[in-house]
Order: sequence, then C-alpha cells, then structure tokens
Amino acid sequence: MQVLDDGRAEVVSQLCEAIVPGSGRVKPVVYVDAVLARMPAGQRDAFIAAVDALEGADLPAVALTPEFQMVRALCVEAFYSDFVAPDGSGPSAYEEIGFNASPLAARVKKDWSYLGVQA
Repeated sequence: MQVLDDGRAEVVSQLCEAIVPGSGRVKPVVYVDAVLARMPAGQRDAFIAAVDALEGADLPAVALTPEFQMVRALCVEAFYSDFVAPDGSGPSAYEEIGFNASPLAARVKKDWSYLGVQA
C-alpha cells in the first residue's frame, strides 16, 4: 500500500465488498490505494476522512452521505474498470458480465502501470 495503512486498507476492503458484493476477489483496495496516491492532497485527505467516518457504520443509514458516496464511487470504479490486482484471483468484472465474449474485447489486456500497479 502506498497511502492506506493496514487498518484503513482493511476498512476499504470491507467497504468495497459491502458495496460491490464479490469484488474482494479482485482486491479493489489495491486500485483504490493507487488512485489515492495520485490524488491531490485535499481529495486524498477527504477520502481518508470518509473511510474513518464509515468504519463500523450502518451503511444503509449513511448511504446518502457525501462520505459514503465518495467511497462508493471508488469501490465501484475499482471493480467495474476490470481491475484485478496482481495477487487477486478474479474473475474480473468484464469476465463476470460477459463483456469479453467478443473476440476483440477478449484480446484487450489491461495495463495498470500508470497507477504504479505492476502485473
């Protein structure tokens, strides 16, 4: 992890799994952490504060808060961008929804190096 400490990484993992059930298999926390490392400091600090505010929260009760919406956006992006961490098991979101069914789509290989994530 580049930004998140172990405790916050676990909270983000739990939040992503709660928001996008089954996403844990692709380790979305790796994507979220990599994006956070490239965010301006103010946005990064706001995200970390949101994670802290949501730790242990009753998610349905906070679903309309700005903190939840911010975390939800990155958790959804992490999964549906077709990310799979190097140590993630998959299948990816694209595989799950059948997006790779066409021969052209099946040939696409994602390169996450721009986020500092190496295969």
